[in-house]
Amino acid sequence: MLDPMLMDPWQHLSKWFQNDDVTLVHTTYGRMLWNLACQENNLNQFFNEAMASNARLVTSVVLEHCGGVFEGLDGSFAKGIAKAFRKISCTSFDLPHVVDGLVGNKNLSYVGGDMFKAIPKADALLMISLWILHEWSDEKCVKILKQCKEAIPNKETRGKLIIIDMVVKVHEGEKDLLETTFL
Repeated sequence: MLDPMLMDPWQHLSKWFQNDDVTLVHTTYGRMLWNLACQENNLNQFFNEAMASNARLVTSVVLEHCGGVFEGLDGSFAKGIAKAFRKISCTSFDLPHVVDGLVGNKNLSYVGGDMFKAIPKADALLMISLWILHEWSDEKCVKILKQCKEAIPNKETRGKLIIIDMVVKVHEGEKDLLETTFL
């Protein structure tokens, strides 16, 4: 977090409040974090390590409390799913620079691409919304969800789109007490 590329955006906070940029990173560097990481190796490494750490945490919570959602399917997060459900063939789909050089195994593969153009075919798709849908406008989210619909090849087999999201609740009468849950 102390890397200058991650700290510099905070120096532009007042400028960001006065414009229509979506993020501080865009105000500072003129592009989204994903595009910046594509060109800055150190930032890409930091970001990927942070995402892998978050994925390990969410994977453990989801497998403990929601593992049943993966039953009946024949098809950092995919790794946990692949390990817990050896009969499921998992594909981790991300930007090419994120999956470049990653090595899969018998039931896990890595594919690079652009979710706005096409998503690999699957019986089930899993998105952690905190890391995907919250980053985009409503119009872009609709496009992503349409690509998800196209990726499920056989609609009669009732493929699944699994969206995991985090919700913060404020307890009544206790303004300072917050509870985070995954849905």
